[in-house]
Amino acid sequence: MAKIGFVSLGCPKALVDSEQILSRLKALGYETSPTYEEAEVVIVNTCGFITPAVEESLEAIGEALKENGRVIVTGCLGARPEVIRERHPEVLAVTGPGEVEEVLEAVERVLPPPRDPFLDLVPPQVKLTPKHYAYLKLSEGCDHRCSFCIIPKLRGRLRSRDAAEVLAEAARLVATGTKELLLIAQDLSAYGVDLGHRASFWGDRLVRAELKDLLAHMAELGAWIRLHYVYPYPHVRDLLPLMAEGKVLPYLDVPLQHASERILRRMRRPGGYQSHLQTLKAWREVVPELALRSTFIVGFPGETEEDFQVLLDFLEEAELDRVGVFTYSPVEGAEANALDGHVPEEVKEERKARLMELQAKVSLRKNRRLVGKTLEVLVDELPEPGLAIGRTYRDSPGIDGVIYVETDGTVRVGERIQARVTRADTYDLYGVQV
Repeated sequence: MAKIGFVSLGCPKALVDSEQILSRLKALGYETSPTYEEAEVVIVNTCGFITPAVEESLEAIGEALKENGRVIVTGCLGARPEVIRERHPEVLAVTGPGEVEEVLEAVERVLPPPRDPFLDLVPPQVKLTPKHYAYLKLSEGCDHRCSFCIIPKLRGRLRSRDAAEVLAEAARLVATGTKELLLIAQDLSAYGVDLGHRASFWGDRLVRAELKDLLAHMAELGAWIRLHYVYPYPHVRDLLPLMAEGKVLPYLDVPLQHASERILRRMRRPGGYQSHLQTLKAWREVVPELALRSTFIVGFPGETEEDFQVLLDFLEEAELDRVGVFTYSPVEGAEANALDGHVPEEVKEERKARLMELQAKVSLRKNRRLVGKTLEVLVDELPEPGLAIGRTYRDSPGIDGVIYVETDGTVRVGERIQARVTRADTYDLYGVQV
């Protein structure tokens, strides 16, 4: 039996790429190996977004080479093959992100497919997430030119999928047990712009490649729908009625990056303190229970203590539900590297710690407001009889909090239950099934 080892690094978008590669390999008769020793070749799907991720990818490649010796590299770092071959010249092949056919060709050169590829006209779907939730990618690439980012160089310009193709995949996932669809893209709110929002037939329905129309049809499948990486364009407000009506989870992951207008201009990002606040206020007027997640960069070149204080003041006033923070890291090929005023590492770390200390207080304050409320919970784990670990609409897997629920002992993973919140800490909730 031809066995493939597989290492998947990076973001959910890379995870979807890994699922596609593994699905195609399975259709060709390959099996996956849980160990390097049993594998006949190893594929490493890399991340190359920031310097620590590049180093993690290079270390993973090195480990695979040491333990197995035959390694094929793909993913975002694969768009910079010179970086890989400089450290690891012995890799068998290097392909870029989303280049599924190229990966298959590289595997077949080393290890011929066990069976006829035409036996499966529709390849089996391999999922790397639990059965009850799945990431669904709407588009690839990005048309923004943020000064700190090289994603357009790694993954190219925006390339959206037809709405019918997306809905067909969503329907298949729901039919096989998926209870939550996490919609992802580098810029989800730009979905369909490159297609001119053209329509395509899903069954007998004509559906436009436009986020609101797509979501309205997807909501009929009955799964939770969660939106990730939504840029704060004005047309995002058109999605809010779907949340108010319960068709889409009232959750938005909006990468604001900073609140100082001066720093945002250097980042080539929109908005600022007041415009961010106005946008969030307008959204909350339509959907008062809206959960907002965002990410921020501290220590960006030129960031002064005054700029950083603007960000702290914004977070105190905005009361975001979930916040991720990164210290600025130079990325090879990013234009921000040439900016003046680079911030010392110790200052970056100190600012990150101060920001997270503030946000922890905000998070605890917001969580305590939920005590006494009854929320719907999607069960992720059953660690012991009578106890479930799950998530509310406010929590995306792996990055947000959880709720620990005392149950009647009959619930199952993937089930949605009602729970009354009895206690809250900084990031997690505690409750009882009702």
